[in-house]
Amino acid sequence: MTEKNTTVIQATSGWQVIDTAALWRYRDLLYFLSLRGIKIKYAQSILGVGWAVANPLIQTLLFTLIFGNLAQLSSDGSPYILFSYTAMVSWSYFSGILTDSTNSLVNNRDMIGKVYFPRLILPMAPVLGKLVDFGVAFVVLIGLLFYYRMVPGWEIVMLPVLILIMVFTSLGVGAFLSALAVQYRDVQYAMTFMVRLLMYTAPVVYSVAIIPEYWQWAYALNPMVGVIEGMRAIFLNTREFPWQWVGTGAVVSVLLFLYGCFYFRRMERHFADVA
Repeated sequence: MTEKNTTVIQATSGWQVIDTAALWRYRDLLYFLSLRGIKIKYAQSILGVGWAVANPLIQTLLFTLIFGNLAQLSSDGSPYILFSYTAMVSWSYFSGILTDSTNSLVNNRDMIGKVYFPRLILPMAPVLGKLVDFGVAFVVLIGLLFYYRMVPGWEIVMLPVLILIMVFTSLGVGAFLSALAVQYRDVQYAMTFMVRLLMYTAPVVYSVAIIPEYWQWAYALNPMVGVIEGMRAIFLNTREFPWQWVGTGAVVSVLLFLYGCFYFRRMERHFADVA
């Protein structure tokens, strides 16, 4: 007689470590959910992936008109449209992951109650899907750089690091908020307002130069500060590459990611009951 392997699924309690082995076993599900998110977003859409460009580009044009032309905010010597769009490429990616990750559990509550899989896959799925948006918007950035004859510096090798900081930050905050949104639906409803508010805590429409120098260390605790200023340093040569801000942001992003995932795992046993 052949022996049968039996898998026992037990409820967890308290703070749990991230089950990376389970996440790897269900990597095909992660890929499927990411692909499904892309198809749902662009199916039966006239512009299709063009929306990945339309959103940051329209906002950039508005920012250029209001903050660049009317308010005359400094753009550190570069054309304001480039100054703003470079920030919007990274900010759109970050805010998109944050929003989709936060809503992931509530939007898939039927799936949670019927099928076992590592629940952390749900807030992770938007990361891969949003890479399509980021790639399309980045192509437009390259076109603008070519038009304005801007040549990226050697620091472009740090671009993957900046993307990882965005991913870890948005995943950590998204995992925390997604677990919170299961019990408090106000979190889901407030996300649009929260994302808009958070945008003004990062140098998207203004330069870091307006922040007093003695407060810039605290300002850099926002990981997106190092990401945005790093992108500008690479593509616009607005300043020396902000190694200290990027380093600070990297540490904070990892801490946010770990706390968000651990909190998610701690609350995971209640998802099927209240979702």
